[in-house]
Amino acid sequence: MTRTHGDAEAPQQTASMDHFTNLYLAKDDPWDVAIKWHNQRKYAVTMASLPRERYASCYEPGCSIGLLTRLLAPRCDEILAVDCVTAAVTQAAAAVQEFPHVRVDEAMLPADLPDGTFDLIVIGDLLYYLSADDLSALLDGLIDRLEPGGDLVAVHFRDDQHGGNYDGFNVHEALRQRPGLQRLVHHEDEWFLLDVLRRTAP
Repeated sequence: MTRTHGDAEAPQQTASMDHFTNLYLAKDDPWDVAIKWHNQRKYAVTMASLPRERYASCYEPGCSIGLLTRLLAPRCDEILAVDCVTAAVTQAAAAVQEFPHVRVDEAMLPADLPDGTFDLIVIGDLLYYLSADDLSALLDGLIDRLEPGGDLVAVHFRDDQHGGNYDGFNVHEALRQRPGLQRLVHHEDEWFLLDVLRRTAP
């Protein structure tokens, strides 16, 4: 299915904390990231797409239950992983408890962006939950916190079956149009999109 920039619009409002909290109340792993093959494969492709063997400081917004965080831990000197749901943060902290250099915090984005900068930012299956204004604010905030020469990895579900849905195609197009980013890796299949973009300018 051919897609074009702007063929779907961001939600009118960003998904609320209650929305995500209720998902975790209904199920410990709402998206079955621990058991479904397409999620395991997505994480494997994400890790294989990292251009560098090791990074100094990684930021992972929307970490869910911490399975990708756990895979990132051996390749980063420090990681800050965040989620807006207490239950997710608790599970993620347990998943990485053997790694003292990994910190898991509760944060609602884009309001609770961290201080400091990072040479790796990994964001997955989060951006399409944001309103247009919040998406713009978060992308600005992420790029501001990405060090020159640092890598931003975005991986999001793509709805390849239905037209008109705001999905990974739309949010990756919004990210790709930001100045000062060079796309190094692009992966696209029937399930997800992955882009690795390097910051080329301050």
